[in-house]
Amino acid sequence: MPSASAVAVYGAGGHTGRFVVEELRRRRMPVIAVGRRGATLPTSVPTRVAAIDDTEALTRAFAECAVVINCAGPFLDTAEPIIKAAIGSGSGYLDVTAEQASAMKTFELFDSPARAARVAVIPAAGFYGGLADLLVTALAGAETEVDEVTVAVALDHWWPTRGTRKTGERNRVPRMIIDGYHLAPMPLPAARSSWHFDEPHGEQRMVELPFSEVITISRHLRARSLRSYLTQSSLDEIRNTTTPPPSPNDERGRSAQRFEMVVQAREGTTVRTANASGRDIYAISAPLVVEAAARMMQSGFGRFGACALAQAFDPRAFLAALSPEHLKVTLPRS
Repeated sequence: MPSASAVAVYGAGGHTGRFVVEELRRRRMPVIAVGRRGATLPTSVPTRVAAIDDTEALTRAFAECAVVINCAGPFLDTAEPIIKAAIGSGSGYLDVTAEQASAMKTFELFDSPARAARVAVIPAAGFYGGLADLLVTALAGAETEVDEVTVAVALDHWWPTRGTRKTGERNRVPRMIIDGYHLAPMPLPAARSSWHFDEPHGEQRMVELPFSEVITISRHLRARSLRSYLTQSSLDEIRNTTTPPPSPNDERGRSAQRFEMVVQAREGTTVRTANASGRDIYAISAPLVVEAAARMMQSGFGRFGACALAQAFDPRAFLAALSPEHLKVTLPRS
């Protein structure tokens, strides 16, 4: 029987799920790989099979697990049934969704049930959603209100996984920004700008393209304005149906993709900047979400309900735990 300290990874046979399983193994954390089809699951750890529409099978799969990590997109389809089963099993929940609508639904539907069950439910704890949330909250410090937040992401390539393509086809919900302290639809056509990043990216043409960071940040930080931008070349690549999926390029199985995320927070005339850079946006979600799981399992963790990553944990300490092994992080002194 697995111990109560085990972590269940749903979607463990997928691209991101395999990175998460290996990161859990690297940290010697007990892990159970769960998926819809046993043949696709890694053989290096115990496995369980549960269809996404089989509540009883999901609940059995998550039994004796302290945390469930959902890596199976599209999260608009998978988050709700997996969260229900996790809460029913007394397990905490994490996912890596970039989908704004999925993160919003999680916050709206599962705060009260999670509080009642005395577990934490944290959506969007990966590259999109969680990383920007950590960076901007580290900048804001003890303050809970800022005038303007800007998130700029540079990818030298975006080789999309099959799951990313499926999510793009499924997710047709209008994208949201923060305007006047409230969530609002992103104005169309999407705004264009330019941004200077560190090498190897340099000067880049940008297009407004908000992801789940808008939802996670707005959950706990009061901002008059929040806008997010992505390199135009990355968007062009992902929209090109001939762009190949990522391929392994190092001993960890990471692709050669390089990223940089820059976050600026303005309060009056004071502008503070933080950035994080590294390799492979899919692979980096693994140490992010596994660090969160490890902290959720520590004695004394008492955060219950649906919350954002930087709401549940001290952002500077969290980022420090990932740097420099996984991320190069630059923050102003607190």
